[in-house]
Amino acid sequence: MTTQPTQAPAARSQPTERTTVLVLGGTGKTGRRVADRLSRAGHPVRIGSRSGETPFDWEDPRTWEPVLGGAAAAYIAYYPDVCDPGAAATLRAFAELAAERGTRRLVLLSARGVEAALPAEEAVRVRGVAATVLRASWFFQNFDEGVLRGGVLDGEIVFPAGDVKEPFVDADDIAEVAVAALTGDVPGDRTYEITGPRLLTFAEAAAEIAGATGRAVRYVPVSAGSYGAALVRDHGLPDELGAFLTELFATLLDGRNAYLTDDVRRVLGRAPRDFADYARQAARGGGWGG
Repeated sequence: MTTQPTQAPAARSQPTERTTVLVLGGTGKTGRRVADRLSRAGHPVRIGSRSGETPFDWEDPRTWEPVLGGAAAAYIAYYPDVCDPGAAATLRAFAELAAERGTRRLVLLSARGVEAALPAEEAVRVRGVAATVLRASWFFQNFDEGVLRGGVLDGEIVFPAGDVKEPFVDADDIAEVAVAALTGDVPGDRTYEITGPRLLTFAEAAAEIAGATGRAVRYVPVSAGSYGAALVRDHGLPDELGAFLTELFATLLDGRNAYLTDDVRRVLGRAPRDFADYARQAARGGGWGG
């Protein structure tokens, strides 16, 4: 666990027990888990999304103030990505407005091992706000809720990861750490690197899924360039987004993240969930259609 310096001394905030928490990206993999845990703990939750009861749009600053009203804390899953060139400026403006409106805790979901995410992380560190950054590894749930699910169903997970080892992490663990930071159970102004308990290659992850499901599932490595081109060609992504993702995957999957941290245990007092347990539960729950 590392501590990041703040731009200016932040006010020490009190735990936000039973006060409104804003969850931006509240329908996404981590956001909906954060919102669910907060609700079950008795905290009023406001979901910030374009289709929310109070609409929110990163591209329309007029929608920011209404969702911040009365929010003591906010979870931020930034769209389209914290590595986007415009993310830092947008997040700085939002964080400053949040501070002005009395929000005292911000928790930003970030990417682990990516220099392009650093400006976004620094942007949420404004005077009067205790800002926590969660640098997350690849989610387990990318295999049953995200971009890799189709590959599992097809029996071939095509991805540009080579034989690099990744500390895959459960989105539920990320959500629990986020809730602890949002509610004041852990100090603000921290950066946590959230990993699972062991390193796996994508081929090993595919083998674990195959064992849990009884399906024939294998990993097929491709180059980042080929994968990016396929996203543009087969899925209609704009050329510039395909180029961005190509560069991002090449950076993330060069082995720089092939080590573990104990930040989940430090915050939650327990070990992070293991990939094998996730695969068995996802298989039993019909995550792959059976």
